[in-house]
Amino acid sequence: MGSSGVGKTHLQSKVAELIPEEDKVEITVLSANAFYYFNRTELQHKLILIEDLDGAESVLYPLRELQSKKRITKTVVHKDRKGTTKTIHLTVEGPVSVAGCTTQESIYEDNSNRSFLLYIDESETQDKRIMQYQRFLSAGKLNEQEQLDAKEILQNVQRILKPIKVINPFAEYLELPQSVFKPRRTNSHYLQFVEAITFYKQYQRERKYDEQTGEEYIETTIEDIKEANELITEVLLRKSDTITGAARNHLERLKKYLNDNNQTTFTNTEIRRNLRVKETTLRRYNKQLLLEDYIRKVKKLKTKSYCFEIVGIDEYKNLKKQIDKSLENCLTQIQLAVSPPSRQ
Repeated sequence: MGSSGVGKTHLQSKVAELIPEEDKVEITVLSANAFYYFNRTELQHKLILIEDLDGAESVLYPLRELQSKKRITKTVVHKDRKGTTKTIHLTVEGPVSVAGCTTQESIYEDNSNRSFLLYIDESETQDKRIMQYQRFLSAGKLNEQEQLDAKEILQNVQRILKPIKVINPFAEYLELPQSVFKPRRTNSHYLQFVEAITFYKQYQRERKYDEQTGEEYIETTIEDIKEANELITEVLLRKSDTITGAARNHLERLKKYLNDNNQTTFTNTEIRRNLRVKETTLRRYNKQLLLEDYIRKVKKLKTKSYCFEIVGIDEYKNLKKQIDKSLENCLTQIQLAVSPPSRQ
C-alpha cells in the first residue's frame, strides 16, 4: 500500500528477486478465466506477484478462493473431435501466496483481510535515504556484486528447505489485542506467521517424532515468538486502525507539522500549501477524519472563520503501546508456564 510514485512496484520486484525462479509467477495482466486453464498443480505452492492490483480486479475472486479454499473449479462445455458436447470440470490446486501493489485500500477489503498489509515508508527521512542510494548507484560507488551474491544466497537457502510439520507448544498463550479488527482471520495469520519463522529455522531445530504416528516435526521456541512479535507489530497496528492507511499517513504528517510549528489548529489552505496536498485529496482525508472523530471544526473567536484541530494527538502512540503491552503479556504468560515461580 502507498500513494502513487513512492516505489511500491519497485519494492515488490526487488523482494521477488530474492525468491527462487521456480517458486514464483509474475503477472502483469491476466483475465479471470485464465486462472482456470493452468495445469492442475501448476500454481501449487507458488508465489503469485501482481504488479498492479488496480488493473486486476477481475482475477481477485479466483485468487481469494485459491487462498481460502486452496482450489478453484470451473464447469465448462467442451466438444470432442466427434462433435459430442459434454461437461468437464477444470480444477486448479492451491494453496498459493499472493502479493500485489495498490494505491486504493478501501476497494480491496475482501482481499486485504486475508493478507498482511504493508505500507511504504513515505517519510522525508526515507526519501533522503533513497535519493542518496540513487546518487551512489549513479556514481558507481555501490558494490553491485555484493548484492548479487546476497540474492543468490537467499534463493539457495530457500531451495534447501523441506516440508516439515511445525508445532507451536505456546500457541494457547498467544492472544491478539482486543483492538484488532477481524480477529478470527488475523489470529490465524498471526499463528501461521510464527510457524513460518520456525519453518525457516528447521536446520537449527531438534527433529522430534510423534509417539503414535511417527511423524517428524519441529517445535516453535520463545525466541521465534519474540521475533514474530517484533516483525508483526506494525501490521497489527494498521489492522487496529479505524481509518485507511493513506488517511493515517496524512494524519501523522499533520501532527508532525503542528508540533514543529507549535500549533494546535490548522486551515485547509495552510495544509495544501505546506504539505503539498491536492485539494480533492485533502477534502477526502478531512471527510474520513471528521467522520471517525480524529479532527473537529472549531470557530476562531476573532475572525469567526472555521479551522480544524486534532482531537487526540497521542491516540496512535497509545494504540501502539496497547498492542506492545498485549504481546508482552503473552510472552510473560509463556515464561510463567515454562518456569513457574518457586514457592517459598
